[in-house]
Amino acid sequence: MSDSSQTSAAGPIQTPYNPPEGPLEILHEDHEILVVDKPTGLLSVPGRGEHLADCLLSRVQKVFPTALLVHRLDRDTSGVMIFGLTPHAQRHLGLQFEKRQTKKTYIARVSGKLEPKTGRVDLPLIVDWPNRPLQMVDHENGKPAQTDWRVLRQSEEESRVRLTPLTGRSHQLRVHMLALGHPILGDPFYATGAARDHERLMLHSEELRLNHPDGGRGVTFRAKAPF
Repeated sequence: MSDSSQTSAAGPIQTPYNPPEGPLEILHEDHEILVVDKPTGLLSVPGRGEHLADCLLSRVQKVFPTALLVHRLDRDTSGVMIFGLTPHAQRHLGLQFEKRQTKKTYIARVSGKLEPKTGRVDLPLIVDWPNRPLQMVDHENGKPAQTDWRVLRQSEEESRVRLTPLTGRSHQLRVHMLALGHPILGDPFYATGAARDHERLMLHSEELRLNHPDGGRGVTFRAKAPF
């Protein structure tokens, strides 16, 4: 997400960019990598225009000038993000993401009672060009996208789920949950009515597993969901 003007099928929705204040939440730091807990409402990288310059990357680089981007989270998604502190680390980590050697898990609150308790969404996605940056399911032209889900607890009104994306498409978790009929609560793009009426997008990157660029040992970083 790189613009403060959001759109939907119903037309443009203006959402001013008001990034949250506060210090960096550092989860791990060593000679090669930096892991932080990104707050909701903060862009991962700068958007177009000076009013969208404030982002996690710029905040990180003020404290760690050598920090390099490896991956992104949507503006409204919170949770674990990793940065390389050397070009070697950036390349090493970037290849892991590219080759799907990392494992990411998310926590989400979705509308309604999701059944069955576990399953996999396998629906190809493509940008909804007239309504970009929205994405949509397209069986003919979409890129493959798979998401595993597991219900942690639920009521008739909502379900708390752990989501494991097997691919990394834009808005993948949000569109896949919508396709199941259970949009993520607080989603300004894909939820409507009461499901949309929450203080934030209820989606959090809870855990990231990968191989450390120095030596290749497996490491896991976690940040508890704030909701």
